Amino acid sequence: MSRKSASIKGFVMGMVLLVCIVTVFMLIRGAWFSPDEEAAAVVEEFYLFEQEGEFSSSWELFHSTMKERFKKGHYIQDRAHVFMNHFGVETFEFVMSEPEKIDQWKLSETGPSMENVYKILVTQTYKGTYGNFDLEQEVFAVQEKDEWKIVWNYNQ
Repeated sequence: MSRKSASIKGFVMGMVLLVCIVTVFMLIRGAWFSPDEEAAAVVEEFYLFEQEGEFSSSWELFHSTMKERFKKGHYIQDRAHVFMNHFGVETFEFVMSEPEKIDQWKLSETGPSMENVYKILVTQTYKGTYGNFDLEQEVFAVQEKDEWKIVWNYNQ
């Protein structure tokens, strides 16, 4: 075997080993995160997208009931218009409370009952044309088809 083929073989073996290590890490990592951490992670991801004006990406994190409420194109336009244009801001800062588990919850009085829901209070801080202000909203994370999704409260 020549040095070149031995070198290529070593490189390929190294890459295979690296892929195996990364795969095992990803599998173990999934087992390490608790449901409340996963719920908080999706809420944080949602608001990081919103912070960057990536409303298409944040919309994708909505539960299907929210997607029915807001068509994607309308949501993208409306969020940019209201939050960025009206408030006169380019972005915002946000903080999140610790997740609070709720056994059963409804998006609205007539909506379906959802189980294993986590409530997180999100406070967005805007610094804009009309001064500085905070917007607080309870955000709910619920599993849908093994993925955590975002739901807002429409109860009266």
